[in-house]
Amino acid sequence: MNSAGTSNVRVRMAPSPTGSPHVGLVRTALYNWAFARHHGGTFVFRIEDTDASRNTEESYNALLELMRWLGLDWDEGPEVGGPHAPYLQSERSDLYADALARLRESAHTYDCFCRTEEVDARRKASGSKIMGYDGHCRDLTDEQRAAFEAEGRRSVVRFRMPEGTISWQDLVRGEVSFDTAHVPDFALCRANGDPLYTLVNPVDDALMEITHVLRGEDLLSSTPRQIALYDALIELGIARATPQFGHLPYVMGEGNKKLSKRDPEAHALAYRDEGYLPEGLLNYLALLGWAIAADRDVFTLEEMVAAFEIGDVNPNPARFDKKKMDAINGSHMRQLSVEEITRRAIPFLQADGVLGDPVHDADAQLLEQAMPIVAERINKLSEASAMLGFLFVEETEFTVDAADADKMLDEAGREVVQASVDALQDLPHWSTEDIQGALQQALVEGMGLKPRKAFGPVRVAVTGKRVSPPLFESMELLGRNRSLERLERALV
Repeated sequence: MNSAGTSNVRVRMAPSPTGSPHVGLVRTALYNWAFARHHGGTFVFRIEDTDASRNTEESYNALLELMRWLGLDWDEGPEVGGPHAPYLQSERSDLYADALARLRESAHTYDCFCRTEEVDARRKASGSKIMGYDGHCRDLTDEQRAAFEAEGRRSVVRFRMPEGTISWQDLVRGEVSFDTAHVPDFALCRANGDPLYTLVNPVDDALMEITHVLRGEDLLSSTPRQIALYDALIELGIARATPQFGHLPYVMGEGNKKLSKRDPEAHALAYRDEGYLPEGLLNYLALLGWAIAADRDVFTLEEMVAAFEIGDVNPNPARFDKKKMDAINGSHMRQLSVEEITRRAIPFLQADGVLGDPVHDADAQLLEQAMPIVAERINKLSEASAMLGFLFVEETEFTVDAADADKMLDEAGREVVQASVDALQDLPHWSTEDIQGALQQALVEGMGLKPRKAFGPVRVAVTGKRVSPPLFESMELLGRNRSLERLERALV
């Protein structure tokens, strides 16, 4: 087996445009991207869309959208092009037909006329535990072929697995060996001649000169077939060398089960829509099998690129922990400037109806003043709407949370609100310091209340919720008239 070396690294990400992109796919893309960038190599983005019955334009667009949002730029692929274009398998059928024709002329393949039910019946009759094809058509005579063809049967091309052991040095798992007695001959195309994944994936990797294949552990069992096929492709002059393989650990969900596409936390683009930062999501997913240091969880993408080596990936399954991801995303939020948080939060504020599109000048000015008091209190961009909405809502549409009103605006709470109105209505200067001083004197010193009891009813009356940005700063931004109107409304 001729193996690709470590120079001129070329890796690829080759998803199928079916369904919603999975976080496991993002983790695989990230490791490939970081590996390429670390070694100054090439990251190829290829779309495996030969299964027309399952592919959708929506899923294809979602893949491109996801990669762009994450910032995992590709050197070759859709929208970029490259020396090995096209990068959609649906546009490469001539290449597969040529490879299949050359394989059919070699001793590495044979035509198989068996029907699925016949294979199943033979396996049951023999008591064999080996799933897959039993090699029945491996050595057909000309008469047997003619008999099948006379019946009108169509054949598929099967690859003839060599006898013995296939081994490779896995970049993540070390030495891996398979006895080919347990790796059945496999089909390279359908009966109508359409190529299968088992053919197109290695042929594309060969023609695109991929040097390293970093992929999920679920594909480990298919690697002996690909290595055997690579040997044949090298012999036929289609491939130069066999890539090095590295199989990444499973991402586990609840109940210690592999994270499935059906699990809500598996949908990668949902995190964008929920207000996570791409930096936070990538940082967390990087930790599902790799660490930059034993005592450090938060790092930038640039720091990951500088440190990433595929041999440092842990082969053991990694558990997806959303709470930890939330914490890491919050840490990345803290690293952004207020201006950057504002810029990124605006689409969420617009989507929630807090701001218009375009943003009016007055609202832009208010947002610039308000964001500094909430930037350190939100862990996701989507949380900005709940924190800031009370400042931008029309007074006719302002509401107080019913549960919070029941808890804080009872008879005692309304007494606090009335005392607040009395203390604030003639306040000479409407500033944070003066508001705080007046309420502190009236409620804490005058009524003998503890701060939580003193300011809780005021907060609910003014912001509509028990949880809000700092109260006194909020009231300054809201203004004298609107603040007093809301306090008085709470007394009705």
